Amino acid sequence: MMKCVCGLLLLISFFWALPAEASVCRNYQGREICIVDIKRSAKNYWEYRVILSVEGVKQPLEVYNCRDRTTVKKDGTILRFGQNNPGEIVCGFFNQK
Repeated sequence: MMKCVCGLLLLISFFWALPAEASVCRNYQGREICIVDIKRSAKNYWEYRVILSVEGVKQPLEVYNCRDRTTVKKDGTILRFGQNNPGEIVCGFFNQK
């Protein structure tokens, strides 16, 4: 009976998987930038909702508009891609696949 219970617990543990947290990391202009979460807009296929990690520090959600080359910050501020902007990594993410 004990062997049956142990075997059953072992079998259940194989099916119980913790969610994987995989991120895509790149060295960009001397900084490690990781895409922690990325979602492509269904309505505007050129927009991505992204959570980045820069040098291990998780950033707030931002919207990257790859058509206009702009970033929409959490407070609604719109910034053009410029120097040290990881938008190129975000916009190239799906093009690589």
